[in-house]
Amino acid sequence: MSSNTDVSLSSYDEDQGSKLIRKAKEAPFVPIGMAGFAAIVAYGLYRLKSRGDTKMSVHLIHMRVAAQGFVVGAMTLGMGYSLYREFWAKPKPKK
Repeated sequence: MSSNTDVSLSSYDEDQGSKLIRKAKEAPFVPIGMAGFAAIVAYGLYRLKSRGDTKMSVHLIHMRVAAQGFVVGAMTLGMGYSLYREFWAKPKPKK
């Protein structure tokens, strides 16, 4: 039995903060989507007391749709940004 001792454990050496920063640099719209989602949920909870005569279920549905819309928008922008970086921002190799 041979064991592969050349396996790099560098991904296990980094702490959570540096891993989050590295991932945020690779895909910057993921933390933006998470922050927007959290902000919309917090705003919805804040507005819960002063919703007027709106039913609770309608209020919750509106907040869910707003939060999902923000996350889907951030994902769409992130995909567009990734496509731009991958295909248009790269210099073409000279032949």
